[in-house]
Amino acid sequence: MQDTQKYIYTYVHHKDEYDLCRMEMRAFFNMDSQSNFLISNVEVDPSRSPFIQDRLKVYYESNSISDMKQLVQELKLNDTTYKVICLNKMDIDQTKKIHHPERRQIEREIGLVIDGEPDLDHPDVVFGLIHINGRWYFGKHTISESIWRHHLHKPNSYSTALSTRVARAVSNIAVPHTEGIRAIDPCCGIGTVVIEALSMGIDIVGRDIKPLVCKGARENIAYFGLNGTVTLGPISEVTEYYDVAIIDLPYNLYTHISREEQFDIIKQARRIAKQVVIITIETIDDLLEKADFKISDRCIAKKQLFKRQILLCE
Repeated sequence: MQDTQKYIYTYVHHKDEYDLCRMEMRAFFNMDSQSNFLISNVEVDPSRSPFIQDRLKVYYESNSISDMKQLVQELKLNDTTYKVICLNKMDIDQTKKIHHPERRQIEREIGLVIDGEPDLDHPDVVFGLIHINGRWYFGKHTISESIWRHHLHKPNSYSTALSTRVARAVSNIAVPHTEGIRAIDPCCGIGTVVIEALSMGIDIVGRDIKPLVCKGARENIAYFGLNGTVTLGPISEVTEYYDVAIIDLPYNLYTHISREEQFDIIKQARRIAKQVVIITIETIDDLLEKADFKISDRCIAKKQLFKRQILLCE
């Protein structure tokens, strides 16, 4: 098996989400990929990302199926049942998809040499096999569950709120690794970001200046069986210090704020958090510089003709 653990992640995303997907990659892996796969030594739960399709924990790699058959004979599963699937159901970088009959044949060839009990319906473990740019990789396969899709329909919603998909990616950009990290969304609205973050085990609290909005956010959080806190009040009254803040700057007709008010929110964010992820529809680089923030990463998230800037600031 591998001396240093290696993971292969395959990605699926819409063209409008390409930049957002890559920014999330950089947060998770400190690197990105212009293709639809990424190889890293960093382990990430694929269900965290709205873009990751699956993850392969690599046990063996080779240049041919015959060599791979020799390698997988080392596996000793004892009473563990297994199944092998070939993951080349789509083009992966320069490697064309493998059609169904050939994939089944490859799965049989590899599966037959594993020392264990095959079970195609309810296996204890699923092994994956993938061919990328002339090399074969074999290991434990984990498919991504689109948890964010479960949060699409909330009891309370705003037409201008972030989509659950964007909210999930933004939460990952803000808190790629959760251990010991405390986060706040001080302009949380109906709680879209808070819900996605809580569902991934992120320690986050929400806050808003409108009582009815806070009530709606609490109802939304409870609707999905999550436990979270949403407090009432402006960001200026936050007294605790956080590792990161996530701020979707207000912008619609009902919550329009001036540049001065935007700057005040940014200045307060500088006071309460080490890092801040800001979502804005306007260019605010000058305000961030004035507040002594440095933009360490950024992207554009598109929805048809509507564009949001996602800014990671330190």
